Amino acid sequence: MDDILEQISPERPVLIAGPTASGKSALALAIAERQGGVIVNADASQVYDCWRVISARPSAAEEARAPHALYGHVPYDAPYSTGHWLREVAPFLQGAERPIIVGGTGLYFAALTEGLSDIPATPPELRLAADALPLAELLAALDPDTRSRIDTANRARVQRAWEVQRATGRGLAAWQDDTAPPLLPLSQAQPIVVEAPKAWLTPRIEARFGQMLEAGALDEIRAMAPQYDPALPAFRAIGVPELMAVLEGRMTLEAAQEAATIATRQYAKRQRTWFRKRCRDWRPVLASSL
Repeated sequence: MDDILEQISPERPVLIAGPTASGKSALALAIAERQGGVIVNADASQVYDCWRVISARPSAAEEARAPHALYGHVPYDAPYSTGHWLREVAPFLQGAERPIIVGGTGLYFAALTEGLSDIPATPPELRLAADALPLAELLAALDPDTRSRIDTANRARVQRAWEVQRATGRGLAAWQDDTAPPLLPLSQAQPIVVEAPKAWLTPRIEARFGQMLEAGALDEIRAMAPQYDPALPAFRAIGVPELMAVLEGRMTLEAAQEAATIATRQYAKRQRTWFRKRCRDWRPVLASSL
């Protein structure tokens, strides 16, 4: 860790990307405590105010050790997209404190460093129609260029692409090719991608869900049960559907833990693949060294 910190300038923004459970937040906190700066969230699940434990947000004690921003500030039922996040992160690039932007949502980093297309909002009735369609049907309707660029196993990404195509008559890939200049070109930042091999990461993933349960994840889910709507992005966070099934008597706690662990491993695999393809110019750091 010390070797990594010594090579980071306190003058320029820091970007830290990597798969879930790889130690990104610990690295961000170490940088902030040694050099100063504000830790800015770049994880789509951690923006929601209802999830601290289940989304692995920094604890209150960790947040007290350094300034944190864009964590738990969005109501569970509020629309929130990459565009929303990009607008909210912009002021931190001009603020008095150097931002340390950390998370596992690759699209946030891509929008920040490569630019984001100004795609019109999806009409609510079209989103409702998309919610009712199976993933295979959404995917089959996409143009080939868009289909080749997105994570076809990620329903939220596929549905977003379908909505854009139906609402605008243009594929998402075409919109992405017509982008504004990035807010933070990679050359002006210190980009770090945490590499976590499967053999190293899997035991951490398996242990972490058990730790979440001990920390009150089931109580957190129970508090939100009256508002549960599986169509809302907030309720698609890994662990939420599984523990809701426990509360509804459709799954045992042991089965839910196993299902959530498998889903997390699959998500981490997709993250590793995405970062390997898109972060070739980022500085790699082994998770085991953190």
